[in-house]
Amino acid sequence: MKTIDMPPFAPVLMESTRAMGYSLEAAVADIIDNSIAAQASEVSIQFSPYTAIPYVSILDNGSGMTKAEINDAMRYGSQSSLNERDRRDLGRFGLGLKTASLSQCRCLTVITKQDRKVEARRWDLDEIYKKGSWALISLDRNDLANIPQYQEQLKPLKHGTLVIWEKLDRMLKGTASPDRLMNKQMDYVRDHIALVFHRYLSGESGITKLAISINNLSVEPKDPFLIGRSTIFQADERFNIEGYPVYVSSYMLPHINALTKKEKSALGGSEGLTKDQGFYVYRNKRLLVWGTWFRMHRKDELSKLARIRVDVPNALDHLWTLDIRKSTAIPPDVIKKNLSRIVERISEGSKRTWTFRGKREISDDGSHLWSKTKIREGVVYNLNREHILLKLLSNSLDSEQKKLLENYLRLAEDNLPLNQLYVDLNNEEQVNVRKEKDAEAEAMETAKTILNNIAGDPARKIQIQLMMQTDPFCNYKKVVDLLAKELEND
Repeated sequence: MKTIDMPPFAPVLMESTRAMGYSLEAAVADIIDNSIAAQASEVSIQFSPYTAIPYVSILDNGSGMTKAEINDAMRYGSQSSLNERDRRDLGRFGLGLKTASLSQCRCLTVITKQDRKVEARRWDLDEIYKKGSWALISLDRNDLANIPQYQEQLKPLKHGTLVIWEKLDRMLKGTASPDRLMNKQMDYVRDHIALVFHRYLSGESGITKLAISINNLSVEPKDPFLIGRSTIFQADERFNIEGYPVYVSSYMLPHINALTKKEKSALGGSEGLTKDQGFYVYRNKRLLVWGTWFRMHRKDELSKLARIRVDVPNALDHLWTLDIRKSTAIPPDVIKKNLSRIVERISEGSKRTWTFRGKREISDDGSHLWSKTKIREGVVYNLNREHILLKLLSNSLDSEQKKLLENYLRLAEDNLPLNQLYVDLNNEEQVNVRKEKDAEAEAMETAKTILNNIAGDPARKIQIQLMMQTDPFCNYKKVVDLLAKELEND
């Protein structure tokens, strides 16, 4: 038996790997992964459509690379995905630097500095096609003198790595306004890395805090869990897979009416909270996959506030079917079994938060403005005829006036704008927005009016007790305190 050495034809393979489906933001994130692995504390992203050769550059102040290390980094398949790696390593296949970069450009230049020694390499697809071979270009000092990004960005540093993308055919091809297009695309990049690296940007314990800037403007972390504002439905739970720990935490976002416009935008953007509910899978605290239930639960309006954080080590990559772009992962059955029970608990909690508004309705013993009745065809909502304010009004009317009032109430019930309400809620509109202080003041005035009207009523004590459990009075401590004081006086 004979073997034949069949090395791939460089131009064809390199051109083919450009079609792996990288978006610009995913490609930039892949380069930042290398910066984190090099223990960088700062990453500076620069871009310009105005220079003679438009470019995107990514500079870090990490440890840099030796001559052997940069050669290895520029080689396709520089490490096996089966090899055991440093626990901080965010790579897997040894392809990210090349495939991510060349998915966006035709010319990739990498310049690195370590112990004041500078090494520079370049993949230029046009040169590859001319030579028909794996012609990696090694740049010398004269070449570096003609690279302004090196002179301005890396040269002043003691150590670090600079990645430069030129010949941006995928980014700018066919556009009449490259400046407008590039600015818009880099806005997507900013939003993406603010989310993907939010734990590094916020300086979470156990990892080196990372500062990222784009054209000298800092990237602020985007926390998808609103930690500090959200309810921790379940604190860290640990289970072991093949001897490695997997941590799971569950969060319940505040009710949508309690969110500011800025918070809603950060959490769901234009596509809303519904799209981003579900699991958030982190590998070494870098976000990989989010906004999915992995077919363990259906996305719906009632579970839109539920988010589950899953932390996995890189040692379990082989179980998650992680792709080269690090944007797709599928949990194995052994992990699904542990997650499914958590999904059920938190989705039920989200339904309660969404159905009720987080006030005293959690205990459903009180008297509400509306009552819900189940019938064979569905449900019917009616105004509560036993509400103390409505009863007081009704008792002050004669029979004809009572009929008019009842007709009006039925008209209101039969013409609830349910369809429009559903549309508004789906579009994340805040419904019945009122300042809490104004609503509390109105409730206080209404309570005082009722107390004056029932001053001589023999059942006054019972009525006050009922008011303390009735909307809207039960929702405000000052009003409840007033009613409690009245009971003491009686």
